Amino acid sequence: MTLPTYGVTLLTSQSVTMPLSKIFCPIKAALTVKRERRKEARPGELLDAALDLFVEKGFAATRAEEVAARAGVSKGTLFLYFQSKEELFKAVVRENISGRFKEWGEEFETFEGSTADMMTYCMNAWWERVGATKASGITKLMMSEATNFPELAAFYQHEVVLPGQTLIRRILQRGIDRKEFKPMDLDYAVYSLIAPMIYLIISKHSAGICIPCDMLLDPKKYIDSQVNTILYGMSAKAPELHHQGKK
Repeated sequence: MTLPTYGVTLLTSQSVTMPLSKIFCPIKAALTVKRERRKEARPGELLDAALDLFVEKGFAATRAEEVAARAGVSKGTLFLYFQSKEELFKAVVRENISGRFKEWGEEFETFEGSTADMMTYCMNAWWERVGATKASGITKLMMSEATNFPELAAFYQHEVVLPGQTLIRRILQRGIDRKEFKPMDLDYAVYSLIAPMIYLIISKHSAGICIPCDMLLDPKKYIDSQVNTILYGMSAKAPELHHQGKK
């Protein structure tokens, strides 16, 4: 189809004849670029909307159409990017939590301070990048709903729990190898670092349950206190533990 030709007056007041197709081509190109940029942004917008709803309502109560509506797209568009609600949830976990283990591993390799300093840095960094963000609600969600969704529980174990424990083991082993820490049962020692952080998450998402409603828990002071207790204990002089066997 050939568009008609009209006279167009330029700013120089010189009248020229130009096809409308040439006039609208730049506009069409700009709109195409805008649509492409919008298309590229959609997965991120869907993940943000899904994170909000999963944390607010839980996995079971969140519907795919709610996620799509909050992201400003149709339900069909959501399924173009994610095949199911389960796959959407996995993508949210990878985007906000498990995808960070690579950078944490790199930081472990380049850290130059003492292992005690590394432990403090690790716990504070985790809080700043995950715990203090909305993504920490995923941990609470898994604690309450994992038994109802064994596939997601297995996924979370593989993507978050095991890599987290592995990283903590490496930190503790570093301390042992450098003679900064005494030998310990690493299978159980890792939970000495995990448990305080789980409590911090629960206190954030369950106000009034873990701490008094009028108490403001300072995460940095809390972490410093936990690290100090882990490293030095509470006794002025910690006694040696002796295991008594049967006579």
